[in-house]
Amino acid sequence: MEEVTPQEGWLNTSGLRMHYLDWSGTPSSHGQDNRPAVVALHGLASSCHWYDLVIPRLADNYRCISLDQRGHGLTDQPPTGYDWHTLSTDVVEALTHLGVREAAVMGHSWGGYVALSLAAKYPEHVSKLVMVDGGFMDWTRWPGATWEWFTNLLRPRDVSGTREEFLDRLRHQLAECWSDQLEEIVMTMVRVGPDGLVRDILEPTNHAQVLDAMWNEPPSSMFHLVRCPTMIMSAGPRAGGGNSEFSRMRREMADAAQSAIGDCRVEWIPDTIHDIGYHKPDEMAKALNAFLSR
Repeated sequence: MEEVTPQEGWLNTSGLRMHYLDWSGTPSSHGQDNRPAVVALHGLASSCHWYDLVIPRLADNYRCISLDQRGHGLTDQPPTGYDWHTLSTDVVEALTHLGVREAAVMGHSWGGYVALSLAAKYPEHVSKLVMVDGGFMDWTRWPGATWEWFTNLLRPRDVSGTREEFLDRLRHQLAECWSDQLEEIVMTMVRVGPDGLVRDILEPTNHAQVLDAMWNEPPSSMFHLVRCPTMIMSAGPRAGGGNSEFSRMRREMADAAQSAIGDCRVEWIPDTIHDIGYHKPDEMAKALNAFLSR
């Protein structure tokens, strides 16, 4: 795998200034890369750099673009617009600016829901859909689910303390795959204030809007609108965890999504974590290349 350096850029949609990485290696004029386009959408409280370990393994064959979504990374954070329609429109306007009419769209975690909504609401712009450990999980269908349970389950993560205290926690949580590059990646998802303390970039009030969209317009309401080839990629159970309730429900929901979408396959990456792109970028890229080249 050759080293690939993305071109960093900003663009203006009708609602915000958006930051992105273009891995095509072409000048800022764009339009000179005729390879199929792949657009990568990160998860909640993440950034476009989540894909830094994966996209170099795709960039030989595809023009890859990763976006900082609304409220994340270096993109603007307006106080509204975290519903599926607005988030999808952000991506379509970004594609138009970049001269991309149609793309394969993949999203990790919450980004999987945005990618799904894009395929459902703007099918003419999506050639293929990939949901990576997210997008197919319908939390409203969890046994005994309530709004209070859901908002507690997906509450903002613990981002506190100094830079080193924050990184020490992540070094422990991601011990299997920690590296200097991963440290650089995770630091693009937070900000360090004048007091030296680390905070999430995504504001709590905007996080709350995201949860509202996930609950009130769940993915099951959009599956039947997807017309493109689709792949659900998900983390297989860790050793000894195959019979957990979460593992069982994840498989049931993946099966339900596969049945509802039609042209859909499910790819399980064995013995990995939610952040598959950190832990097993080779396996993730291999599955993506196989699906995208169909």
